[in-house]
Amino acid sequence: MKYLIHIIILAVFNFCIENEVVGQGKPDPKVPKWYESISIRGYVQARYNRLFETNPQLKCEQCDRSWGDNGGFFLRRLRVILFGQISERVYFYIQPDFASNASATSQHFGQIRDAYFDLGLDKNNSFRVRIGQSKIPYGFENMQSSQNRLPLDRADALNSAVTNERDLGAFFYWATPEKRKLFASLVRDGLKGSGDYGLFGFGLYNGQTANRPELNNNLHKVVRFTWPFELGDQILEPGLQAYSGKYTFSRDQLSAGVKVNPTLTYADQRVATSFTLYPKPFGIQAEYNIGRGPQFDKRLDSISTQSLSGGYVTLSYLKKLGKDKVLIPFTRYQVYEGGKKHELDARSYAVRELEIGAEWQPVRQFELVVMYTISKRRFEDFIRQENIQQGRLLRIQAQINF
Repeated sequence: MKYLIHIIILAVFNFCIENEVVGQGKPDPKVPKWYESISIRGYVQARYNRLFETNPQLKCEQCDRSWGDNGGFFLRRLRVILFGQISERVYFYIQPDFASNASATSQHFGQIRDAYFDLGLDKNNSFRVRIGQSKIPYGFENMQSSQNRLPLDRADALNSAVTNERDLGAFFYWATPEKRKLFASLVRDGLKGSGDYGLFGFGLYNGQTANRPELNNNLHKVVRFTWPFELGDQILEPGLQAYSGKYTFSRDQLSAGVKVNPTLTYADQRVATSFTLYPKPFGIQAEYNIGRGPQFDKRLDSISTQSLSGGYVTLSYLKKLGKDKVLIPFTRYQVYEGGKKHELDARSYAVRELEIGAEWQPVRQFELVVMYTISKRRFEDFIRQENIQQGRLLRIQAQINF
């Protein structure tokens, strides 16, 4: 594996020198300077989850920490994004989030979400290498920006694969110029696209998830294939993806007394299928994954490698009410049974949840989502065992885009 990484690095470096991607060459006065190619955009999401709440003990740490008892108004995200094509073959993207929690009592700290650059290997940038912290190409909804997604949070089943959807690594992406234009239009035209992560992608990454140090000598490997295509007036996109690696726990992720293997390291492997019918006007988005990973076992008070499975189906209808006014009613049903490696003791879950809502866009810069959630969740760790919570609540989110 080390030799393979070294070969990739040397090949990229030699390519850059040969094609003058790096170097001191004379500036061309007709070409914009790099700082003239930088753009800024972002969004802010503010939420309230307590309306018509029937059970304050119903919570979801992965989804939204303001669920349940003692929750109130909450800034879910505050993103400011710097990005730009600073030369013909070099693109960069930096996205901090200023709504991160430093601890249970300290909120609204800045933290890096994305920090990467893309190096184009041909003049059309059909072949790209991405290096840095970025989204792991696993799943459709994981790739889809929270700025565009209809339900307020990603479904447990696939999002439990990679907390915050990101990690440090190197990735190769390929897509034809025509498909890259299609990817861009699916986002630009308000069809809730996932963005451009190539038709084919594979990569190596640490596997400990974003903003956490590497704790073992094993790199995760991921591969993804997706193919959007037009069929009459409709656009469909099937996809398939998988990853494999080993996950190592740090001591701050474990309760005192929980039993673990001596290395704190467990197999972490999944495969998923995706299908999207873009809302023109009726839309379907569905994904399902199976695999195995670390999970708390209350029978033995231990963490062991166990099987997992789950997915979701989202139905939507896009209704344009004017030039910029859009109304999108939607509903999502999700299931998941398995562990969440990034939570305390690889907390064990069984989720059954129905969400019914609507997104209203009176102008492009403002969105309001109202969503009624009917949920039953079992979430158990060494400290909290026999913990099954169910209830209903109305959730509201206001979002500003800039």
